[in-house]
Formats: sequence, structure tokens, C-alpha cells
Amino acid sequence: MPTTVQPTRWEEAVAGGTARDMWERYEPVHDLVYFAPEARQAADRLGMRGFWMGYFALRAAPLGAASPAVVTSCFYVFHPARVARALPDAWGHADPADVLAARWEAMDAAMTRLFGPETVGSAQFTEAADLAWQAACAADTPGRVLAAANQALERPERPAARLWQALTTLREHRGDGHVAALVGQGIGPVEAMVLKAAAGESDGAFLRETRKWEAEDWAAAGTALRERGLLADDGALTPAGVAARAGIEARTDEAAERPWTTMGAQRTARLAGLLEPLARTVGDAGLLPAGNPVGLTGGRVAGR
Repeated sequence: MPTTVQPTRWEEAVAGGTARDMWERYEPVHDLVYFAPEARQAADRLGMRGFWMGYFALRAAPLGAASPAVVTSCFYVFHPARVARALPDAWGHADPADVLAARWEAMDAAMTRLFGPETVGSAQFTEAADLAWQAACAADTPGRVLAAANQALERPERPAARLWQALTTLREHRGDGHVAALVGQGIGPVEAMVLKAAAGESDGAFLRETRKWEAEDWAAAGTALRERGLLADDGALTPAGVAARAGIEARTDEAAERPWTTMGAQRTARLAGLLEPLARTVGDAGLLPAGNPVGLTGGRVAGR
């Protein structure tokens, strides 16, 4: 039996860098679209039926009226049946252009409530929005479908919507690179989630149930990972698993560096400083549920 390694040990093997530091600051703000009540309210007003139809419509809208197959491929970790229950039905309730407008309105309202009107109306907030927009425009999007679709959207006039959209482009840019890293290592959707849970980033049961995979699928992925020597019999990462997970994260970080090298150290550091209190506010608000798939709870939100 392979030697067991504590789940959090993989983090020690990840070198980090600017891309990871920036992700830990922009991810919480982006995540308002999943966890802020304004997002669900906006989806309900559009006629979406339930959380998941709203989730897929709000996130996939930049792609146009995308089919379930396209969205399943782009989002990577969802069972096709989970996606097919939401799409294409969602586009019968609202077309993608209306969904895009609704998500900007919702994020504007969510940030105004959470950060306060004075903060959202401040010169520093507008500066953060403009710097983030510059970074998003610098993202290299060939081969990154979700990032390219978001990058192609018009520049919102209101700073809150502009900031959120820019951070979303950067987030999907990183996510597309992460999927490429997983595919390059032969790690399938369920295996990716099993590794994530074994690394202590997210709760395995939460991932499996929300992504709509059966227990048999999860067990089969675990068996495949054990056969590759990445997972121990007790479900923890082996030394090889730690190395594989760290390698995937390192490649994800490397693939996400272009916006920050283009921005330069000074502007990047300025944006990081402007985003940090926003990320901390989201963390302190308790909007990110424990065990969620983002991997930023449990003290990993910026500043905590």
C-alpha cells in the first residue's frame, strides 16, 4: 500500500507566484455570482427554475445559446445530465443577452450592498475596475473558450459591473488553463474532484452531489487514481499524488501569468492591494459555504 500523505501537504509543493496570489484576491469577488442572493433573485426574475438553471444560464451566457454538450465540455466537472436539466430550457426563458444584462445588474447590487455605496462609488474602486479591465484585456485566450467569450463582451460603464466582469474573464482564463492541465495529465472530471477532495480543498460529498455524479462514478475514479499510485487506500494523497496535484496547480499558475507579466509588477501590486479588502469582506460575510468547490474557505481568503 502506498505511503499516505496528509491532504494539505500538496500545498507545500506548490510554488505559488503572482498568478496564484492574484487568484486568491479576485476569486472571492467573482464568486458573488454563485453565492450572493442578488444572483439568485436575478435568475428568478428571468424565469429560471431553481438554482442550477440560473447557475448555468448566468455562467454560460457569454457563449450565446450554447448546447448542453458545449457547456458540459467547458465546465468540465459536471455530469452531462446536470447540465441537460438546465439547458437549453434556460434559453427559452431568457436569451443570453438578457441574462448578461441581469448578471451585471445583480453583481452591481451585490457589491453595493456588501462593500457599501461609498466604497463602490470611490475613486479607488474605479481604479480597481480599470486595472482589472486592463489585465483582462491582456489575457491570452486562444484555446480558452470561456475566457474568450467573456473577454469579447463590451466594457460595462458602471465600475462595479466592470470590475466583476474583468475578474470573471481572469477567472475563466485561469479555469480554462486548469482544465487543459488536467486533460494533459489524463485526469478526468470525476478524478479531478476526487483529487481536489483528497488535497483537502473541498468536501468530496459536496462535490459529488452538486455535480450530480453517482457514488459508483466516484468510486471508479478513486480506483483509477489508486491504480496510478496517486491515492492511498484510505483516500489520502500518496507522495506521487502530492506531486501530480502540485504539478497540475503549477501548470495552471504558469498558464495564468500572462495578464500579470503584461501589466507589470507595479500595476499588478496596486490591483492586489485594492482587491484584498474586497476579498476579505466577502470572506468575513460568510457567503462561501464550507467545503465549496472554490477551495478558498478555511482561512485561505486573502488577508485571513
